[in-house]
Amino acid sequence: MPAESTPEPGIPGDPGSSTQRSPKGRRRKTRSTRSKALLITAWTAAGVVVLGGTGAGYLYFKLNGNLKSVDINQALGSDRPTKVDNGSENILVLGSDTRSGTNKELGGGADDGSARSDTAMIVHVYKGHKRASVVSIPRDTLVERPACVDTKGTIHGAASGVMFNSAYSTGGAACAVKTVESMSGIRMDHYLEVDFSGFQKLIDDLGGVTVTTTKAISDHESHLRLTAGSHDLNGKQALGLVRTRHGVGDGSDLGRIQLQQAFMKALVDQVKHVGILSNPKKLYDLADTATKTVTTDTDIGSVTRLASFASGLKGIGSSHMNMVTMPVQYDRADANRVLVDKAKAELVWKALKADRPIPKAATEGTATGTAKGVVSPG
Repeated sequence: MPAESTPEPGIPGDPGSSTQRSPKGRRRKTRSTRSKALLITAWTAAGVVVLGGTGAGYLYFKLNGNLKSVDINQALGSDRPTKVDNGSENILVLGSDTRSGTNKELGGGADDGSARSDTAMIVHVYKGHKRASVVSIPRDTLVERPACVDTKGTIHGAASGVMFNSAYSTGGAACAVKTVESMSGIRMDHYLEVDFSGFQKLIDDLGGVTVTTTKAISDHESHLRLTAGSHDLNGKQALGLVRTRHGVGDGSDLGRIQLQQAFMKALVDQVKHVGILSNPKKLYDLADTATKTVTTDTDIGSVTRLASFASGLKGIGSSHMNMVTMPVQYDRADANRVLVDKAKAELVWKALKADRPIPKAATEGTATGTAKGVVSPG
């Protein structure tokens, strides 16, 4: 978990660096892979906590003590978009990769002491909590990162033309939220974060996730080998799937997002069919892993608050989730970067602010990966 995260007590209770640009050229497929986690795991984990929170006494204290939270509101202060009081909720879901400990073993690479977030999703839950739209933000998007204050009180200056994921590596959760709110003009009501070692264990505790692949996937970097057909993925395989770029498609981060979105739907459906109510040990194992895996904002930083929040999400199945990628175009100056398609992105933000479905016109003609349809729920 990120260094800035602070444990919730185990009792009941409520100037950045610039990005170097390479000459024009074809999109490179050999860029080093930074570890991924499917961030909607945090959402699924929250649903598990709804059940785990029904335990009494010791179990409650144990689960509550597992949780970590960050005070986003205190760090960001009043300089934020106005909350739109129309019954909807916006949740920024991020994945963290500290490159140390278990995460280093799973993801490889140097342990430089820093934390990264290479996967980001805005989850908009519509009024009535029966439907949701999920907007994935490509990590390679060049953005204007605003000045921000992290949860330790350190001030970080604004930066121009830097990768989106630099916000988290620079100033943690608070600066990531600040950047998303600056881009979209939408206030994030909640923040959820999960690291990918916890993601792997959660999938194993669930008993795996079933998917179908239309093509073989082989990627030595994410250690994934799948033939075309149906697969019951264990935690290691699931992690490999949501991390892979080189195993299928054009090797881009946009293609990886397409795989992540497909897996996310399979995961949501799988949770709804797992017989955990009849198995107390499995129920506890899931709740224990979930509460150790997620970091939340302080508003939902206890078992009771997280359970209350999650109870409003558990009725949303994959068929009621519209998943898109933030409208972008490839950067002509660097084929490994993308730029926000501002006109089309504004269609997305306006729709979410008004609690309306995202129009198809918002994503027509934008840059996409080539992995759509390769993975589907089993």
